[in-house]
Amino acid sequence: MSEGSCDTEDWRNDAENSKLEQLNQFPDFNNYLIFVLTSLKSEDEPTRSLSGLILKNNVKAHYQNFPPAVADFIKRECLNNIGDPSPLIRATIGILITTIASKGELQTWPELLPQLCNLLNSEDYNTCEGSFGALQKICEDSSELLDSDALNRPLNIMIPKFLQFFKHCSPKIRSHAIACVNQFIIGRAQALMDNIDTFIESLFALAGDEDCEVRKNVCRALVMLLEVRIDRLIPHMHSIIQYMLQRTQDADENVSLEACEFWLTLAEQPICKEALSGHLVQLIPILVNGMKYSEIDIILLKGDVEEDDNVPDSEQDIKPRFHKSRTVTLQHEGGEGEEGEDIDDDEDDDDDTLSDWNLRDALRRLGYWCWEPSLKVCCMQGMVQYLPELIPHLIQCLCDKKALVRSIACWTLSRYAHWVVSQPPDAHLKPLMTELLKRILDGNKRVQEAACSAFATLEEEACTELVPYLSFILDTLVFAFGKYQHKNLLILYDAIGTLADSVGHHLNQPEYIQKLMPPLIQKWNELKDEDKDLFPLLECLSSVATALQSGFLPYCEPVYQRCVTLVQKTLAQAMMYSQQPDQYEAPDKDFMIVALDLLSGLAEGLGGHVDQLVARSNIMTLLFQCMQDTMPEVRQSSFALLGDLTKACFPHVKPCIAEFMPILGTNLNPEFISVCNNATWAIGEICMQMGVEMQPYVALVLPHLVEIINRPNTPKTLLENTAITIGRLGYVCPQEVAPMLQQFIRPWCTSLRNIRDNEEKDSAFRGICVMIGVNPGGVVQDFIFFCDAVASWVSPKDDLRDMFYKILHGFKDQVGEENWQQFSEQFPPILKERLSACYGV
Repeated sequence: MSEGSCDTEDWRNDAENSKLEQLNQFPDFNNYLIFVLTSLKSEDEPTRSLSGLILKNNVKAHYQNFPPAVADFIKRECLNNIGDPSPLIRATIGILITTIASKGELQTWPELLPQLCNLLNSEDYNTCEGSFGALQKICEDSSELLDSDALNRPLNIMIPKFLQFFKHCSPKIRSHAIACVNQFIIGRAQALMDNIDTFIESLFALAGDEDCEVRKNVCRALVMLLEVRIDRLIPHMHSIIQYMLQRTQDADENVSLEACEFWLTLAEQPICKEALSGHLVQLIPILVNGMKYSEIDIILLKGDVEEDDNVPDSEQDIKPRFHKSRTVTLQHEGGEGEEGEDIDDDEDDDDDTLSDWNLRDALRRLGYWCWEPSLKVCCMQGMVQYLPELIPHLIQCLCDKKALVRSIACWTLSRYAHWVVSQPPDAHLKPLMTELLKRILDGNKRVQEAACSAFATLEEEACTELVPYLSFILDTLVFAFGKYQHKNLLILYDAIGTLADSVGHHLNQPEYIQKLMPPLIQKWNELKDEDKDLFPLLECLSSVATALQSGFLPYCEPVYQRCVTLVQKTLAQAMMYSQQPDQYEAPDKDFMIVALDLLSGLAEGLGGHVDQLVARSNIMTLLFQCMQDTMPEVRQSSFALLGDLTKACFPHVKPCIAEFMPILGTNLNPEFISVCNNATWAIGEICMQMGVEMQPYVALVLPHLVEIINRPNTPKTLLENTAITIGRLGYVCPQEVAPMLQQFIRPWCTSLRNIRDNEEKDSAFRGICVMIGVNPGGVVQDFIFFCDAVASWVSPKDDLRDMFYKILHGFKDQVGEENWQQFSEQFPPILKERLSACYGV
């Protein structure tokens, strides 16, 4: 296309948009659009459907401005024509209904759900299918709302209704019915839990269904049930595994792909070894077969292309990525964080070394995935004896002449990084690292990507073991900056950020800073404020700033100012959009979230040095707005920043405390776990700075904290942060908190027994000791839990040890020697020995 015609196209689009905007000034325009969609049968179906899609866009942009009569007419016409003979028109009406419902209309359109459910009983197939299509979209978009008191829990009627249609003669209807119910499995909707046995029986009845869409939805249901109601599946596990073995080989790739998820999910369950032990002989050949490359695969994977690192990436190659907001976690005994828990439940699978995103490729990748966890869970011990020979062989494969073999070798070696790091460094770590770094500079983009991802995994496992090789590692990563195309550059940022997280302050050497910072700052200066490539770069810089600490000072001012500008711009755009949604676009709040997280990294890394930057900016005013944002991720990141600023430069935070504390109290809501977690942590940090001045705010936060620590199924991270904050609150305001001691002492002790000795644990335990001094009766019933928590300390500071000593001996003296002996007989032997050795009781 010539440049001239391209300009003409843009002009035509602008003209059409402008014309649509003019037409939207006339209320009758939307009446006309619904008339064309539902009643103008003389027009062809694509034209009618287009009319409906224009109306759908109008609903999204302007629905609040529709006159009530127009809105009512559109809703009535949708319901009257949901059974249009044309599948295209039915689907368009379904999309329109869902769009209206998503504008908050489910509450103000009370007849919608009852009418759609009634229409399912229609003898006319089109009406039944159209209604189900609309209901499926509503279930997908509004699953939480349908299970809430806001709508009077319509699911209580809907779930039993859907289950009746599992036996319908039409495969399309059966498929809709399963898809609707599937939306409520992960959220454990009560209406579904009440009908769980009927649901499972109905799924089993569909096991032999001839329709591939039905089989796919049955597989999806069983995978999700494995996560949330494995207790109901265990009695049938043998039959389910046999069924999934068949489905993994299903002729329809969508079905086999869904079935592969089953092995992935099963591999994470404690029963995996027992459940799979008798089936591995059948399973492994099936999975291995799924891993083979066909001729088509090799072409699709560009497996016949060796050198392509000079070929620019197309935008379609680059997967959309989402920033994962900062969550404050504690360090645990014997490990960095808590293994296997992700507080947001949204962790991406970063291993995308084979990612052209076609289904064959995904199936094969799942084949790998299934193979590896199954081995890990079921027979990893059997693998260990072969690893001393296997690892050197795989390292040799990193030099293979075929790019596909090199990339797969990277991927496979990353799966054994934990074992490699557990051996003497010269045995496998050094040769693996050396060869992976060469592959990071490979001439093939797929190999670069695989090597970079594998190296990031190795960094996480090796941590400070990498310190002796830092110069060599940085030379390679910095050289890659000049070599990589767009897509791999984003993965390179991640590898650098992970390196900074893994080696921490060891990176703070002039030689390393001189290598690393110039290319990062060059990229930082090249990118515009609107460029989404800022996300991974901001994340990377956040890790680097935290690791370099004072070493980041020469770079901090422009980075700090730009972050503040990004927050300010996003807030301003959000304000304009809320006031005039017709005139302005909604902002991408990820810019604000990553900027807040980098500011947190700066505050954590620079400590008191951040004081001058905060003093010269309006960050506290911006933070006040961010803390009240409607988007949970924005609040989550703003509370993390508040906590870090509290630690780094409290004099700037203190004047805002009276405004901030009510907002923090409101966000102690465990429905938003990560928001609640960071708000809780920030309150604890504020306690330590405020001291006795915290008194006016105790009543605002303490009842929420006590409720959270006593809730069943609260995630470990939130429990621990809540316990720390209750301890700190009690430390600075013991008279106000101690009367509630008996209400939280047991969960408090059990949640803090596994975290490492650190400052947060120290301040929390001082608080509990002071509170026991004020209200000793509050601990009597649960004293054994207190003893166990005290014994979890490896080396408390001398004055804290004295506090423990006094409480233990005070209790022993109070009950008398004989009663103490009876009491301590209940202790596990290791606890008894530890208390005797450390405290003489």
